[in-house]
Formats: sequence, structure tokens, C-alpha cells
Amino acid sequence: MSIHAKHKSRTTHTWRVLAVYMILAANLSEQQALKQACPSCGTSQLCNCSSMGLDFVPLGLTAKITVLDLAHNRIKHIRSQDLQQAVNLRVLQLQSNKISSIDEDSFQSLAKLELLDLSNNSLAHVSPVWFGHLFSLQHLHLQGNSYRDLGESSPFSSLRNLSSLHLGNPWFSVIRQGNFEGIELLHKLWIDGSNLSQYEQGSLKSIKTINHMIINLRNSNIFSDIVRDLLHSVAWLEVTEIKLPVEKKSLVQNSRRPFRIQKLTFKESFFTDQAISRAIVLLKEITSLKELEAVNCVLEGKGNWNMREIARSGQSFVETIMIINVVIQNFHLFFDLNGMESQINNLKRLTIASSNVFMVPCNISRSFSSLLYLDFHDNLLANNRLYETICEGSWPSLQTLNLSQNSLKFLEKTANCTSRLPKLTNLDISRNNFGEIPDACEWPKTLKYLNLSSTQIPKVTACIPRSLEVLDVSANNLKEFGLQLPSLKELYLTKNQLKALPGAAPIPNLVALSVRRNKLNSFSKEEFESFKRMELLDASDNNFICSCEFLSFIHHEARIAQVLVGWPDEYVCDSPLAVRGAQVGAVHLSLMECHRSLVVSLICVLVFLVILLLVAVGYKYHVVWYMRMTWAWLQAKRKPKRAPPKDVCYDAFVSYSENDSDWVENTMVQELEQACPPFRLCLHKRDFVPGKWIVDNIIDSIEKSRKTLFVLSEHFVQSEWCKYELDFSHFRLFDENNDAAILILLEPIQSKAIPKRFCKLRKIMNTKTYLEWPAGEEQQQVFWENLKGALKP
Repeated sequence: MSIHAKHKSRTTHTWRVLAVYMILAANLSEQQALKQACPSCGTSQLCNCSSMGLDFVPLGLTAKITVLDLAHNRIKHIRSQDLQQAVNLRVLQLQSNKISSIDEDSFQSLAKLELLDLSNNSLAHVSPVWFGHLFSLQHLHLQGNSYRDLGESSPFSSLRNLSSLHLGNPWFSVIRQGNFEGIELLHKLWIDGSNLSQYEQGSLKSIKTINHMIINLRNSNIFSDIVRDLLHSVAWLEVTEIKLPVEKKSLVQNSRRPFRIQKLTFKESFFTDQAISRAIVLLKEITSLKELEAVNCVLEGKGNWNMREIARSGQSFVETIMIINVVIQNFHLFFDLNGMESQINNLKRLTIASSNVFMVPCNISRSFSSLLYLDFHDNLLANNRLYETICEGSWPSLQTLNLSQNSLKFLEKTANCTSRLPKLTNLDISRNNFGEIPDACEWPKTLKYLNLSSTQIPKVTACIPRSLEVLDVSANNLKEFGLQLPSLKELYLTKNQLKALPGAAPIPNLVALSVRRNKLNSFSKEEFESFKRMELLDASDNNFICSCEFLSFIHHEARIAQVLVGWPDEYVCDSPLAVRGAQVGAVHLSLMECHRSLVVSLICVLVFLVILLLVAVGYKYHVVWYMRMTWAWLQAKRKPKRAPPKDVCYDAFVSYSENDSDWVENTMVQELEQACPPFRLCLHKRDFVPGKWIVDNIIDSIEKSRKTLFVLSEHFVQSEWCKYELDFSHFRLFDENNDAAILILLEPIQSKAIPKRFCKLRKIMNTKTYLEWPAGEEQQQVFWENLKGALKP
């Protein structure tokens, strides 16, 4: 190879390395920029960049990211390259920006995208090219932009997996045929058509199935056209903010049966007497319609409906009517709806809530022959009108009745009224202010469920029917519960003042019990196991005293986790203070805290044994002797080591055993005190001061004597007082290293016989000469001479 070729090859290689380096540097720079713009995008698959003031889609998005949240920023434009690398993106949230333009191929690489939210931006048109490659898209939100229509064709034709679609805005005014081509099934379709003025007939017919459609529609002129197009596709149609028109044409004109629409809801809508009369007639034609609902609506009228036309139109197929918070202007002037009897006898469920109902005429209530469920909660029903509402023969099939949050004040009267309902099984009269509860009441014999929560009753009495299977008396400040209810399976006592679980014997078949938020401190193993059929117990939010017995039961009961509702998070100790706030299941008290009496008893026994052991050790090793001598030594230390000469009264203090007194007093004393010159001896029998402590006498006598004469014998070693004399002499004299002590062995004695504690005495006997009393008279004379010599000063 020539030099020129080699040089060219090296140059090419250099450029390639430089290009790779530039790409890597650019990628690294983009990743740093992404991390700087959106810190959460560093390592996580979830990239949350919402509300960060971004003006553009951040650079460096990679295939690792599956969720990208760019909501609530200031982004105006989506460029082709912005999302090109995010090929695994499944959720893209771009709502509440200022997006006004999107490049046609911006979403081209997002084949796995399942949710796209472009709501509340500034898009003036919707392009089908944007969605051309979004084959996996299920949820699309386009509402709140500024487009006026969807174009001449369908922007959604390629979205075969679309499940929910939200579109429309205050400027959205036209829906054309073909706008929804390509969509066959939607779980939810939401259209903001508050200013929709033009709807081309058949526009929504292309969607074969819509489970739930919500449309905000103020233009009542196009309402009937939309309903006609939806008869065979939508299951639940919800219309908001409409002023219901007085429609003349049939809603099912030129439509084949069967229809699919089953539920029709009006929210925040406005009705007149004429519109309702006509709507009742027209809706009967939709034979599939089973449920009507009106929520937060206004009725301008008095119920002056065209009963003759309604009756002529035949029977209604509607089975459920729900009216919630409907405002009837001048409701006190509302007609009693005579003439509607034939229209309501097939109705099965009726709810009229928060609508100022104060009574139902008897003739009307008797016409609800098929009604199974009646909900009158949050109205104005009072006891004096309840007799009219529930008169004899009324509501003959009723099984469930809700009269909660009304103006009922007398429980006995309420019970008597409901006793007229022969099939009633469920009754809710909660949140009425009864205040008192009688001792006996008459209820329907079929009653199984009774809700008396928040009714201010101070106790429970036999007024509660024995036939109940479910009873709720929560929030009544009850302090106890002892009713005999043999069939009861569920009992709710939440927010009362109970300090213990109710007894199990009166309610033997109980399966579920709630004593949440009471004054329960604990419950025992016996209480827990007394409920043989208990499957659920809610005792959460009580102030538990975490005693040893309670904790032992909790930790060893295998069924606790399966039975206790909210376990373990909502079961917290209130005391002892050291564990307050801790979960009951996590607390373990010490042995001392759990068995205080036992531990104290063991400590007392141990202390007694230690004391006994110390006494034994002290006895064996003469600890008492050491203590006594230490005390005597301390006393002696406070005195001068030598008594002044004027205080020395005796030549010698004689320490001897009482058993040796004959030799001492008759032999030694006569020999020494009759000598010339005589010696003055101190004897305890003769010279101790009467009434003075004997130890003080010993100490004083030794201190007032020049010498201390010890007459040693076997008896001396065994004598207690001789020990004291010898003990003090041991401290006082031997510690001073003088020769003031004279030892006389009255009889042979081994040094081993001397107590070990007299170690210095034993040492002296082993190292120094002592006088030994001889048996022969000749040696005795020498003994006396030697003794007298030792006693001389």
C-alpha cells in the first residue's frame, strides 16, 4: 500500500472516531439537559415534568421512558424529533399547555402509546395524520381546545383500539357525517357541545356500540336528532345543561327495534310542565329504556301535566327512577299527580332525595304495586305526614325503605307506620332525631335490616325487633349493648361509648361486629372466642391499653389477622406512655413490665437468699468479728495511743477465762499482789466499773494498764469475752509493735487451736518466747521470777 493510501485511511478513521465522539457527546449533552430540565427523568420509567415552566419538550427522551407527564407547562409546539426516541411510551400527558401546532409525524414512533391527553390547549384543528400510527391508543382527550369542528372526515379512522374519547369545547359547533368513521366501540364518549349548533343526521350512527355517552348540550333543537342516532348504539346517555324541548315528533320514527338505550340521565337541566308531559309520552316509545335519572335539575311548574295524553300513550317500560336534588320552584303548590297511577304500577325502584318531599298522597302510594325499593333520604318527611305517605294498602311489594335524614322524631310512631308494609325487610331511618326509645314497638314481621345510626337514642331496648339479622346503631353514645337478638348476624356499634365487647350469649349467631371508635381498651381471649361464628371484627381506632395479657392474646391468637378489620395499621397503643402511637401487633413488653409481682417476689426471695448467704459466709469467715473490731478500733483511734502516765493505774490487765479463774485469783493474784514490791493487777471481776458497757470497760482497763497479761488455755480460746479482750489487744497493742502483751500458757495449746483471724498472735507464738506454767514446784518458782521480771516497768 502506498504512503498516500495509508495516510488517507488514517484520516478516514480519524473522522469516524471524531463523528462517534460527537454523537456520544451530543447524547450525553441531551441527557444532562433532560435531567436538568426534569430531574425525575434520570433513572425512572416515569418522567414527571408537570408544572415546571417548560417552553418545549425536553431533549434526551429515551426508549426507557413509559410515562411522560408534561402537563401544566408553556409548550406551544410539538416538533417531529421531540418524541422520536421514546418508542416505548404508553402514557403521554400534554394537557393544560399552550400547544397550537403539532408536526404531522410528531407521534409517528409512538406505536405503543395507550393514553394521549391534549386537552385544554390551543389547537385550532384536529388532524387525522397525528393519530395515523397510534395503533395501541385506547384513551384520547381533546376537549378544551379551540377547534370548531373535526373537519370533513374522521380524524379517528386509524384508532381501532380506542376505548374512551373526550372532545369538544365552548367553540365546538359542528358535527358532520363521517367524523366518527372507523370507531366501532367506545366505553365512554364525552362531548362538550355547549354551543353545538349543527348536527348532521347520522353522524353518530357509525359508532356501533357506546356504553356511556355524556354530552353537554344547550341547543335543544338537535337533542332529538342525537337521541334518534343513538337508539341502537348507546347503553347509557347522559345529557347536561339542556333545557328540555317540547318535542312534537316521535323519537323512534323510522327506527327498527330492538333498541339498546337503557338509561337516560339529565344533569343540571331545566324542565317545564309541558316538556315533561311530552317527554313522558315520547320516552315510552323507547321500549328498551329501563332507568331515568334527574340530578341537580330545576322544574319550573306545579306538576300540571297532561294526564290524559300520558294515559292514552300506554304503559311505561321504565323500572327505575332516580331524582336527586331537584329544585321545584313553589314546591308547596305542586299537584298531587292524580292520574299518574297507571304509569307507576310497574315501577320497581324509586329514589327521590334532597328534593323537599314532605308527603306522598295515599292514593298515589297505593298505586306503586310493584315497587321494591324506595329511597326518600334527605327530605322533609315528618311523623304527622308519614301516616298519609304509608297508609293502609300502600307500597304493597316494598322490600327496602330509606327514610334517613328526614324530620322524624317519634320512633314508636315510625315503627307503627312501617308495620303496614307486609314485605319490608330493609329499613333505614338513620340521621333522624328520635332522642328517646320506647320499651316496646311494633315493626313489620319480615324486617331483617334496621339502621338506627345517628338518631340520638340513649340506649337500646326491647323496641328493637328480635327478627333482625343486621342492626346499625352507630353514633348514638351507647355505653352498653345487651339485647337478646338470636338471629342477628351483623352488628354495627361504631362511634359509641362502649368500654368492652358486647356479650356473645344474647347474639350467638353474630358473624360481623364493628366497635370502631369507641372507648375500648382491650378485649380478652375469652371474649374473642365466645363469638363462635365471628368472621369479621372491626375494633380499630380505639385507645388500646397494651397490657401484658392483651398483647399475649394478640400475639398468640392465630385468627387475629383474618378476623380484625384494618389490622395492623389501625390498631394503635394509647398506653403505656413508652409505646403510645405504636401498632399493637409490633409492641413487645419486657418481663418486668409484664410480671411485676412475680419479678418483685423473685427479687425478694433472691435478696433473702443473698442475705442468708452473706450471714453464712460472715459466720464462717467471722465477718461480724471484723465489723465489731473495726468499730472498736475506730473508737480507739480517736483516743491517744498511750494513756498519760498519771492515768496508768495498773501494772497489768489480766485477760483470762472464767474456767481458769481459780488459778488466776488464788494463785497468780496472791503471788503478784503480795510480792515485794507488790504488783497492781486489773481483774474484770474486781475492777470493772459497774453499769458501764463491757467493751468500754475492756478498752479502758487495757489503756490504764502498762501490760496486758493473757492467760491462755483451751477455755480461753472458747471464751467470747476473752476474744474481745484479745481482739482489742490485737489491734491496739500488736499494731503498735510493742511488747506490752505477756502470754502465759496455763496448759499446752497448739498454735493451730488459736482462731485464724488472730494471725499476728499466732505469728508471735511461733516466733517469740512465752511463759509456760510448769507442773513441778521448782520450775514454778522460776516461772514467777520470770513473770515478775516481765511485769516490772
